[in-house]
Amino acid sequence: MSAADDTPVELPDDEIEAVPIVSSVRLREPLELVVMVKSEGMRLDQYVLLHLGADFSRSEVQRAIEAGTVKANDRPVLKPAYKVRKNDRLYVEMPAPVHEIPVPENIPLHIIYEDDWLAVVNKPHDMVVHPAKGNWSGTLVNALQWHFREHLSTGNGHLRAGIVHRLDKDTSGVILIAKDDVTHRDLSMQFESRKVFKEYVSLAAGELERDSDYVEGALKMHPHDRLRMVVSTDPDAKHALTYYEVLERFRGFTLVKVQPRTGRTHQIRVHLQHVGCPVLADKLYGGRDQFRLSDIVPGLPEPENEVLIGRQALHAFRLRFRHPRTEQWIEAEAPLPPDMRRTLDALRLHRPYR
Repeated sequence: MSAADDTPVELPDDEIEAVPIVSSVRLREPLELVVMVKSEGMRLDQYVLLHLGADFSRSEVQRAIEAGTVKANDRPVLKPAYKVRKNDRLYVEMPAPVHEIPVPENIPLHIIYEDDWLAVVNKPHDMVVHPAKGNWSGTLVNALQWHFREHLSTGNGHLRAGIVHRLDKDTSGVILIAKDDVTHRDLSMQFESRKVFKEYVSLAAGELERDSDYVEGALKMHPHDRLRMVVSTDPDAKHALTYYEVLERFRGFTLVKVQPRTGRTHQIRVHLQHVGCPVLADKLYGGRDQFRLSDIVPGLPEPENEVLIGRQALHAFRLRFRHPRTEQWIEAEAPLPPDMRRTLDALRLHRPYR
């Protein structure tokens, strides 16, 4: 861990957008919506789910509709299949969450840096950042509750106590934790104003043509799959810009350093796929959720066919920001995890660049 004196490059958060200080966890206040013409004909449950985000499941939305807590033009709809119409005025009131406060869990944490106001943690892959449907335990927040107890920011709700920004479940690496609301607010503003520098390392399936370049392509939700994002020319798509630099080449693969200049959901993964080199073992954007030794060593006997990596090969390597209290520039690095190092060793041995 080191403090730096020079002015940082003005870059935002990672591919996952920064979490605002204003709470949106498990909707407390009723949501009022007006249907626009582009959404006309969409099922009510799909339309409501689209505006609630990831904290609710479709079945929860359907139960709320059937219970009469979702209204269209001041009348309960009761049918999830109702087709919304232009200018429909929707009133959505979702039930309170079953899990209000995360249970502290003694999960080991690799803390890179810590002081009285914040901490930087090296998040392992296969760890969800905060509790949500299907993941009420084993999350980073559960671990933080054990290690820091009451010393976590709560302005964003107890389910996201201390969380300033997010990483995908299977993305490993540095993540910033706030211990109080004032610190959280300052750090969030740094993310929003693109004054936080984040650098990733990824193994890509394919060979990038240039040693360094950028990918510019606006992103929006996939029209038929709400879990995916796509590059789009739609006026509603959000501008996204990613710079990359090749670190090492292999036959059919590339080790690349990535610096997102905007903080869009899945930005790095979508942009690398867009240029024909998706993140290795990224099932959502590359079609496969693991990379085996037999993928680079044809005819390998099955007993020797080990899984080199079983998740997307994306690692948040470096984080740089101004400390809200000391005003020093803090830089934290998380070394490549064992699965990415193992995959690199295999590529160097069996697929050296020609």
